[in-house]
Amino acid sequence: MIYTVTLNPSLDFITRLKTLTLGETNRADSETMFPGGKGINVSRLLGQLAIDNTAWGFLGGFTGQHLQNTLRDTHLTQDFTQIAGNTRINLKIKATNETEINATGPAITAQELALFFQKFDCLTHDDVVVLSGSVPKRLDSHVYQQMLHKIQLCGARFVIDTTGQQLKTALADRPLLVKPNRRELAQLYDTDLATQADLLRWGRQLIVDGAQHAIVSLAGEGALLFTQQTQYFAKPIKGQVQNSAGAGDSMIAGFIGTWLQSEDVLESFKIAVASGTATAFSNDIATKQKIEEIYQQVIITTI
Repeated sequence: MIYTVTLNPSLDFITRLKTLTLGETNRADSETMFPGGKGINVSRLLGQLAIDNTAWGFLGGFTGQHLQNTLRDTHLTQDFTQIAGNTRINLKIKATNETEINATGPAITAQELALFFQKFDCLTHDDVVVLSGSVPKRLDSHVYQQMLHKIQLCGARFVIDTTGQQLKTALADRPLLVKPNRRELAQLYDTDLATQADLLRWGRQLIVDGAQHAIVSLAGEGALLFTQQTQYFAKPIKGQVQNSAGAGDSMIAGFIGTWLQSEDVLESFKIAVASGTATAFSNDIATKQKIEEIYQQVIITTI
């Protein structure tokens, strides 16, 4: 089983208007609301690929109930820990530019955290846990290390998609996959990725430091995959970007879901690129049909 962890899920309220004028009353042309949170995005994309998975995390209040009902309507398997606080709402304004206001999220009590950690007792060496996203502001910053400790005690494997020191610490535990973007990679190693040679050097360093596979997403410039043996480059695919927020999560889902079924690295990277691009070109997480359409345009080269 694949388990995804979203410590700070959200309802993402997306409003669209032609222009945004600060300090004035603005009227939206349309609005939609989607389940938010990086692990939840991974689960939803895996669902589109018909790959079984279970979503873990914290949900609470009327917003948490709405999010849970929305996910239930998509037949996503979920086992969230219920909390007293309200799940956050993030505001995303799509006008001439894209503006986001992300809430901090609810407080998690010690008792709620203990209940959440009990879920890790069911893990076996056949399971993979995908750890994604930020830690709620009021939660101990060491919670990622605590989760990794429990995962390793059970012999399970993990994917991690976070940044900074949390990512650097996790590399030594040999994650199946990490996926920083260019900016996050530069920050991780406190360097300037000015050239392709810089990207290749520091992307390769992720493998040296412990990652089994590393995708470095380059937005409109394509993506790189590093493995123990070689590295690949996916050429960028042209299209109208509509939803950059879930694209990286979709790449993770596409790669790890395919790799666990086949252990074919090249095919897994192709599905990852198709999934991430399809979501970027969609209003929400990509459908299977959109992924299959984009897959025909994926070109991978060895570098």
